[in-house]
Amino acid sequence: MRKISGFILAMVLVLGNIGFANVQPVQAVEIETEATSAILMDAATGQILYEKESHKQLAPASVTKLMTLLVAADAIASGKVKLTDTVTGSANASSLGGSQIYLKPGETFTLEQMLYAIAVGSANDGCVAVAEHIDGTHEAFVEEMNLKAQALGLKDTHFVNAYGLPAKGHYTSAFDLAIISREALNYPLVRKLTSTKEYDLRDGKFKLWNTNKLLWWYQGADGFKTGWTNEAKYCLASTVERNGFRLISVVMGVPQVRGHFAESMKIYNYGFAKYEFKQFAPVAQKLGVVKVTKGMDAEVNALTEKPLGATVEKGKDKNLWVETKLNPMISAPIQKGQKLGEVLLYRDDQLQASVNLIADHAIAKAGLVEQMTRTVKGTFGF
Repeated sequence: MRKISGFILAMVLVLGNIGFANVQPVQAVEIETEATSAILMDAATGQILYEKESHKQLAPASVTKLMTLLVAADAIASGKVKLTDTVTGSANASSLGGSQIYLKPGETFTLEQMLYAIAVGSANDGCVAVAEHIDGTHEAFVEEMNLKAQALGLKDTHFVNAYGLPAKGHYTSAFDLAIISREALNYPLVRKLTSTKEYDLRDGKFKLWNTNKLLWWYQGADGFKTGWTNEAKYCLASTVERNGFRLISVVMGVPQVRGHFAESMKIYNYGFAKYEFKQFAPVAQKLGVVKVTKGMDAEVNALTEKPLGATVEKGKDKNLWVETKLNPMISAPIQKGQKLGEVLLYRDDQLQASVNLIADHAIAKAGLVEQMTRTVKGTFGF
């Protein structure tokens, strides 16, 4: 039994005939794919459900823009920039070829509009304009992209530009793109941008259509980004959610036109057929009560901070047990959402998942008179 310092009460529940598999990467023989490199990842846990040459360093083409959007979302979240900021096109931005919105020097859009141009229209000129707005120069922004890659622990990634046109030393891998995709799911803005099917610029005179056809063709698809160059061939980093089960797929180096969509759907079909998500507790479920000393309330409910569950291989769900660790008493003041304990999911002796148990409401510290009154009531039973 694992112990947590300061935690006194441990409740162990054994659930018969339910299990959470410790999913290991499967062998490529189970799927045939035309992709040079591919991966299927469980978004909740990061478990690899399928891979083929997933660490091979390859040119990502415009899938690069997923990191561009992620770094921009970071800047917005930190307050460095705002979606309502005015972004002005530069000569440098307007000189880009490839996918573009034909940005003119001096032309202005809001940052939000530019991000839609990148996410929906794959605008290379928009990438440079946004980069210059956020960090002053395109080069400084690319440095931020590489710092973000380092922070995520990516071993097979290096960016030279923010848009993905071929350049020496510009590469990533299917595995690293899956990690970037998983990080992007922490930013609702990124999924909102990349799930948008169409968007109007210049008062509706310039319509953008999302290049990710999975948004139309595959149930539950709601992100991220396509890419193509002669060097990179067809690439796609995407995500699909069905019945609370979210997967991430990346395919790189697919030779056929639209093959990145076909190969992604094949891989998703495999994932949804072979695996499923088993939920133990939904978010905000009450899993205990903690006594409160010196507080205006005598107790506080312990709720799950997030849904508790794990991805399992169908037909192999057994030997699950759940351990709930909860401090039986805590002193006020208490903040709403304050950690009170945690609940751990195991399969045999292998930890599968854990979720914090948090306070359902804030409790202020009681005044001296109130504390004395409660002590008297407790002592004499008033």
